[in-house]
Amino acid sequence: MSIRVMLVDDQVLLRTGFRMVLAAQPDMEVVAEAGNGLEALEVLRATAVDVVLMDVRMPKLDGVEATRRICEPEQHPKVIILTTFDLDEYAFSGLKAGASGFMLKDVPPAELLAAIRSVHSGDAVVAPSTTRRLLDRFAPMLPTTAAEPENKEIERLTDREREVMLLVAQGLSNGEIAARLVLSEATVKTHVGRILTKLGLRDRVQVVVLAYETGLVRAGGGGAG
Repeated sequence: MSIRVMLVDDQVLLRTGFRMVLAAQPDMEVVAEAGNGLEALEVLRATAVDVVLMDVRMPKLDGVEATRRICEPEQHPKVIILTTFDLDEYAFSGLKAGASGFMLKDVPPAELLAAIRSVHSGDAVVAPSTTRRLLDRFAPMLPTTAAEPENKEIERLTDREREVMLLVAQGLSNGEIAARLVLSEATVKTHVGRILTKLGLRDRVQVVVLAYETGLVRAGGGGAG
């Protein structure tokens, strides 16, 4: 069954380019398009979509707020935020709003296709190294002191789970974490699952966000303290 993709961008030419790339894939189809966030919400009420490619700066309703509304229901499409490096704060807000990842607008076609497939299969973090670079660029904007409730939640983790969380937040994949800690990928996946459950997080993206907000990870990708 094809991955049903929706394109949301106020630039018609950009949507056309993405549509041409996706149309050439046997496992994908563009089932809907919208020129702004408000239109996207209206279209989604009547159209079944698996993955939404969401621009951030659009008229009427921006991509961040549109993402937040799309991700409110328990069953909702996956959202990939489309951004540029000069819109770091928008991408971070989009991740907090529920997006499963983000891509640069000038992403090579092969990477875009891989990201869509990855997100559709449930792997929330798209291009972890890019995620880390983006967060590092504006980490100074985040609170310097962790909120007490968030600290208490992290304290529920075992030493190993905290270690895995730190590596997830630094942008490492399960395979890279397994190699670093000399564990199997299955064991790492189990640890990640327990971290999500204990902290009440939806996916790896939220692990990254929480780690930066609480100061577990500082700008530059290193652990705090």
